[in-house]
Amino acid sequence: MIVKTIPIRTDHTQAALTTYFQDQSPELGLDRKRPVVLICPGGGYGFLSDREAEPVALRMCGAGFHACVLRYSIAPETFPASLWELAASVAWLREHAEEYHIDEKKIVVCGFSAGAHLAGSIGVFWNRDFLSELTGLSAGQMRPDRLILCYPVITSGKYAHMGSFESLLGKESGDEKKREFVSLEKQVTPDMPKTFLWHTFADQAVPVENSLLLAEAMRSAGVPFELHIFPDGEHGLSLADEQTDCGKGEQIVPECTVWPALAIDWIRRD
Repeated sequence: MIVKTIPIRTDHTQAALTTYFQDQSPELGLDRKRPVVLICPGGGYGFLSDREAEPVALRMCGAGFHACVLRYSIAPETFPASLWELAASVAWLREHAEEYHIDEKKIVVCGFSAGAHLAGSIGVFWNRDFLSELTGLSAGQMRPDRLILCYPVITSGKYAHMGSFESLLGKESGDEKKREFVSLEKQVTPDMPKTFLWHTFADQAVPVENSLLLAEAMRSAGVPFELHIFPDGEHGLSLADEQTDCGKGEQIVPECTVWPALAIDWIRRD
């Protein structure tokens, strides 16, 4: 396993991209290329959850994939700092695909809660002029091939998790146009990558309508998606098992533990 931390710099911030790359071996085929899952932990753009970071990376490695965790900038940094960092991380993986035996057609960005808002943001903004002008990168360098969005923060409207948008936009969180711009269901185009979504009906912090609104927008734009809604479970389940429980049993929901296997199968298809 190649574990190292890559500094991801913008003009005023620095993020940390931690790699969990599988070693090559003659027994496994030296020319084997693997999908890579780039994980953005949640935390309302105010902190970064350890429960949604390394444990998820190791689960993806256990499936035979490469994985990375991006510890991106949070408040008081505001939009689009973390988006720039994610775009640069995708570009770094694409640039180093041959070196680390990454399948260049399967660079998958996976996010949780506000981290899923960040993942969704690169999914809708990767080919927008403002992002290329900001980062100096081409759209092709920044393009994720697929998205996995876990109980995502999506909308700044009726079903918003307002704390996430207040942290993301800072002093501009009261600007209606800015809030609408980062309300992802309003930014979907046919160029958005195919997406795997899951949520729980019981989520009181980020209502399930966030995933439903995005799925509706993707359906209208003709973007393929797979959506799973589980009946029970609070917000922030991560793997939903003992590995990522906070110690009180509140994040152990057996029926939700299937989501990684479903996502892994989805990545392996075509």
